[in-house]
Amino acid sequence: MWGFKGFVKAQALGNDFIIVDGLEKKVDLKKDDIVKACDRRYGIGADGILVLEKSAKADLKMRIFNADGSEAQMCGNGVRCLAVYADRYGLCNRSTLRFETIAGDINVRLIKNESGGVEEVQVDMGIPVLERAKIPMKGPKGEVTDEPLTVGQKKLLVTCISMGNPHCVVFVNNVEAAPVDRLGPMIENLPVFPERTNVEFVEVTGRDFLKMRVWERGAGETSACGTGAAASLVAAARCGLADRKATVSLNGGSLMIEWKNNGHVHMTGPAELVFEGLTV
Repeated sequence: MWGFKGFVKAQALGNDFIIVDGLEKKVDLKKDDIVKACDRRYGIGADGILVLEKSAKADLKMRIFNADGSEAQMCGNGVRCLAVYADRYGLCNRSTLRFETIAGDINVRLIKNESGGVEEVQVDMGIPVLERAKIPMKGPKGEVTDEPLTVGQKKLLVTCISMGNPHCVVFVNNVEAAPVDRLGPMIENLPVFPERTNVEFVEVTGRDFLKMRVWERGAGETSACGTGAAASLVAAARCGLADRKATVSLNGGSLMIEWKNNGHVHMTGPAELVFEGLTV
C-alpha cells in the first residue's frame, strides 16, 4: 500500500519518524504514499519517513522524507533515531557511525549506559553555512545576521543559516506567545527562500539557555528539530546573545548544542525506538 511492508517507529524529543529498512530491497516511495503513511488519523502517523540504504562511502545512507512528501537534506533528530536503530539491529558494532546524507557525511557517537543501552547520541552536525547564496536565500552577498525581513504587514529581524538545510531564526521575547502557526508557513514559503525554509522562534533566557519552537519545512510545527536547535545556537552566538555552548529547550525536551572552536556544531540528545509494525 505504501511502498514498504515492515517498519519501525522512532522518536527523538517527540519528533517522530517511520524508519524503513532498504538495505536488502530498494524502497521506492511515491509522494502520495509518504503523505498517507504520515497521516496521524488514516496512516501510521509521523513527522517524516527515514529510509536506510547501503552506502559506498559511509557505514549507512539516510534519506529523509517530510510528511508532505518532499525530500529533506538533513535531519538531526532523524539521524539520532537511525543511530539507535543501527545499534539495536546490529548494523554496526562500534560506538561511532558515519551516515551519508544529501547534505554530506554525518558522524555520530553512541553514548551508552552501564547496561549497554543507548542513553544519548552525539551528532557532529558539521560547519554551519552563513553565506546567503548557499543557505540558499536570495539577495546580496554576505551573511544574514539580524536582518529585516518583510512578512505580510510585519517587519521581522531574522538570522539565516544552513545546517545542511535552510533555517530562518527569529528571536522573540516570549516563545510561548509567538504566532508560530501564522508566521511559520508565511516565512517558510517566502519567495526569498528558493527551497523554502525551516523557521525557528527563539527566546534567549541566558547565555547558556535558549527556548525554541519550530515550524519545519514540509511538516508544520513539530515538537523538536535538531538542525533547528543547532541553527538557533549559532544564530544566538552570531548576534551576541548567547555563548557557543547552550541547552536548547524545545516542546519535546532539551538538546545540548556546542559550536566548537573548529567550527563544527555538536548536538547531544536522546532518541528511542517506539514499536515495530507491518503494513497491510
